Amino acid sequence: MILTTLKRITRTGFVNFWRNGFLSFAAIVVITLSLCAFGAILFTGAFGRSMLADVKDKVDINVYFALSAPETDMLALQKDLNHLPEVASTTYTSRDAALATFKAKWQSNALIMQGLDEIGSNPFPASLNIKAIDPGKYGGIANFIQNKNPTAGDGTPIIEKINYEQNKRIIDRLSKIIPAVEQTGIAIAIILVIVAMIVVWNTIRLVIFTAKDEISVMKLVGASNTYVRGPLVVSGIIYGIVSALITLILMAALAYWGDTIVLRLAGVEVASDFELVVNVLSTYFVRNFTQIFVIIMGAGILLGGISSYIAARKYLKI
Repeated sequence: MILTTLKRITRTGFVNFWRNGFLSFAAIVVITLSLCAFGAILFTGAFGRSMLADVKDKVDINVYFALSAPETDMLALQKDLNHLPEVASTTYTSRDAALATFKAKWQSNALIMQGLDEIGSNPFPASLNIKAIDPGKYGGIANFIQNKNPTAGDGTPIIEKINYEQNKRIIDRLSKIIPAVEQTGIAIAIILVIVAMIVVWNTIRLVIFTAKDEISVMKLVGASNTYVRGPLVVSGIIYGIVSALITLILMAALAYWGDTIVLRLAGVEVASDFELVVNVLSTYFVRNFTQIFVIIMGAGILLGGISSYIAARKYLKI
């Protein structure tokens, strides 16, 4: 008996979906727009996290050692820094490696290479590049180095310069911007969800309003609330499923072309400088397709089904 009733409710829901052609189309458009807003939130978050990660990766501090500093003392400082929980990684560059890098970069400039030959000796100091787990941790790392004030065996300082003060302004700004961007994204997401629910609910109410006379007749002849509301909920779920499929197709298209479009709109031609930005959305979409599918399809079904369930309540009170 229950299975038969369920089949009838489902069949009636499909009939209502096809019979209310224009209103069904309108409901699908509205739900699709709402789901696209969800998709935009996902993509904006992915793009923003990628950009912030890129900026984070470019922020660092460098320790430049004295030319006479023993390599064993410099490596000892690197080992101490690697033990700090605030440090993500350290990269030591010897004087010879710094010289080789400089020559490789300017080998086509005869004037610079001639000047380097005239100097005779290696003018480049060894250096230590330090990356923190968070931009806000660089101050503590710089203080650790300054307080430690490592010296060679004869008591002379081995550190010539730390460029933290030069980068401090951008580090401080980044430390404030990153949490602000994340909090703003959450607030916008909540607002869009509320607006989407209100718009979808009113659209579903319009669809159900056209069937109010039919609902009244069904109630007068003794139909239960479940049998009356069931087909409407089924229709709402169909709206959500169709809208979710359309949204996923649109998101796939945006993921494929979106990175280039965003950069072009920003007035940037795609070049080697933006290799980390290009393909961010497509990579994110492919790697997280199952999660995105569940979120979009689930949101579509919930928006359509719950909105229909709530909207139909008014016409059941007969």
